[in-house]
Amino acid sequence: MKQIGIVDYGVGNSASIKNMLNRIGYESIITNKASDLESADKLILPGVGAFDAAMNKLEATGLVQVMSEQVQIYKKPLLGICLGMQLLCRGSEEGQKKGLGYIAGDVKRFELPEPFKVPHMGWNYVEVPASSTNKLCAELLDKSRFYFVHSYYVQVDDPHLCILECDYGGAFTAAFAHDNIYGCQFHPEKSHKYGMKLLENFAGL
Repeated sequence: MKQIGIVDYGVGNSASIKNMLNRIGYESIITNKASDLESADKLILPGVGAFDAAMNKLEATGLVQVMSEQVQIYKKPLLGICLGMQLLCRGSEEGQKKGLGYIAGDVKRFELPEPFKVPHMGWNYVEVPASSTNKLCAELLDKSRFYFVHSYYVQVDDPHLCILECDYGGAFTAAFAHDNIYGCQFHPEKSHKYGMKLLENFAGL
């Protein structure tokens, strides 16, 4: 039976993601084995913490090459969550290491006026841009609410990659999509019915 492979590299809310997938009826496995990622139907890359530390841990698993093969050659759907989304980009102002480079974009630190605080933490609304018809956003209404915890955000080269937008002292990319590669800055596993719907959309791709 096909299942979703949640990449286990010691960073992220893997158990919470698995529990949410179970609730919506999808099999998943938390794994650091290449064979599991190869046999999985789709992949999820979670992440919390600092960019360089997360990349170091991901590289230490030896899974970067197999992930790249599955995602870039075999076009397996991949969803990066929070820091996992940022790792899909070229790099981050938070650190010195290169990211995975799947997405043409960079990670920037929030520079916000008062009264906006960094990190951006808590519930916030997202909107579906008028140009977005991506299946990951199916049945998500404007003003759906998601849970965020982050001090950095993704700035994509091509604004058409942005499929969900959030406003926090200015608009930023809350989710992106490019072919089979997806990322969301918020935590769907902590976002109740809205997060459940987004994960259901991803699982059903």
